[in-house]
Order: sequence, then structure tokens, then C-alpha cells
Amino acid sequence: MIKLLMEQNSPEWVTEKLGKPSASRCSEIISPKGKPSASAKPYMYELASERITGAKNPDKYTNNFIQEGHDREQEARDLYCLVNEVELESVGVVYRDEKKQYLCSPDALVLNPIFSGDEGLECKNVMPKTQVKRLIDNVLPSEYFGQIQFSLLVTGFKIWNFFSYAPCMRPLHIRVQRDEKFIALLEIELNLFCKRLDEITGAIR
Repeated sequence: MIKLLMEQNSPEWVTEKLGKPSASRCSEIISPKGKPSASAKPYMYELASERITGAKNPDKYTNNFIQEGHDREQEARDLYCLVNEVELESVGVVYRDEKKQYLCSPDALVLNPIFSGDEGLECKNVMPKTQVKRLIDNVLPSEYFGQIQFSLLVTGFKIWNFFSYAPCMRPLHIRVQRDEKFIALLEIELNLFCKRLDEITGAIR
């Protein structure tokens, strides 16, 4: 595992991520059932264009609530530390190895928790109505399964913590374990994806 300590969303961070598959886009490489995603080719073209132009593609969607959630990230991390009595390490990007083919950008790494060694953290700041549903369901929302398993692949960690937060409400904390069957399929698809991405980029250049 290779950690780069830079501020997320900084120009340096954006440049570092250009043209590389990342955990947050896992669903565009592989489905939760372990099948190749129908979105793989468009995502591959997007990354190829970033490699060639050296510029990030515009974000697909943003609004005031998304920005508010981003602004409250530190609030959520502070609450997580208080509730769990742990320390967090902020990182910009984490690569699996020196090849730097793909990456994850954790909200934080959980340092030496009492549970089982270093772990990852994914914080989500949501609307109160969303938090009510998540508290009732009391499970990891399915849309984050791939992202978290991708992050577990990159880091080699055994546990990733999902922490959903809305002001004035009880947080939801789910400790997610590795799904070795899915991770094995993900690694296969990632290797194929990266190989094809290299071929496409080389052909266009």
C-alpha cells in the first residue's frame, strides 16, 4: 500500500487521480454481483481522455446539498473519533502498489483501533430523511458495497467503517468485512480494464 498525503479536492489531488480507475467509480467497472458493468466502456473513454488531455472531465452532478455535505465532512469525522475513541489519518490517495494503476481516496484511515489493526473510513453526510431510512434498515447501503470492497482491495485492510451522519440524529456505523469472492472478481476486471485503457490511450496518442 502506498499513501500520498495531500489535501483531497486540491489541484494536486485532482492531477494525481487523472486517468486512473478509483474506488468511488467501482460500479462502472463491475456490478455488485461480480459481472462486468455496462458502464465500463464509457468510463474507460473518460479516463483515456483525461490521460490524453491532462484535464479532468467535468463533474456529472452537483448541488447545494452536495456542497453542504462536503462542508460537514470534518464534523462527521470528529463525531466518529469521539464515539469510537480512535485517531484518524487524513490521506489524499492510496495505491495498492508501485504500479499505481488504480486507487482509492478514503475519507480517513483509522489508526490502530482496538478492534483489529488499521481500518478505513467512509463518511456520508446525508439529509435527515435519508438517515431515518438508513437507521431503520441498519445495513450498508448497497450503492457503497463496490466502493468499499475496492478500497479493501487497494489497502489490504480487513475492515472498512461506513459512517452515515445527519445533524441532530443518531449516526449509523456499519463495520464492513472483506468479501473475498467479490474482491477476486474485482481484481480480474480491474486488470482487464487497465490493460484495455492502456491500449486505447496508446492508440489515440
